[in-house]
Amino acid sequence: MKTLLATSAALVALALPALADGDAAKGEKVFNQCKACHMIESPSEVIVKGGKTGPNLHGVIGRVMGSVEGFSYSDGLKARAEAGEVWTEESLAAYTEDPNAFLGSRSKMTFKLRKGAEDVAAYLATFSE
Repeated sequence: MKTLLATSAALVALALPALADGDAAKGEKVFNQCKACHMIESPSEVIVKGGKTGPNLHGVIGRVMGSVEGFSYSDGLKARAEAGEVWTEESLAAYTEDPNAFLGSRSKMTFKLRKGAEDVAAYLATFSE
């Protein structure tokens, strides 16, 4: 009986990270909050027309942090770019939830995505290779 309970607990614990994965369909809706500053534009098409205050988020997952030409990034993102850190769904979700806490310093992005950060990251991953 103890073995069965321990095995069941282990399986539940292993399944929990899967529950944290975002939902791209939900993220598409939540992204409406982001498009005031960001667009999603491939070399051949405008996918989501948005602002140009922030960088284009097409291909953001897998891209070096703070590396889009023409943008003046915060010192925290510049340091991560110099270190070669790459955006992942997890890091992007953490950044959008609280940019200052993620960087450990002041970010130029003042918006905090209180809900749906994992979903937005999953949505943006659909536009990354």
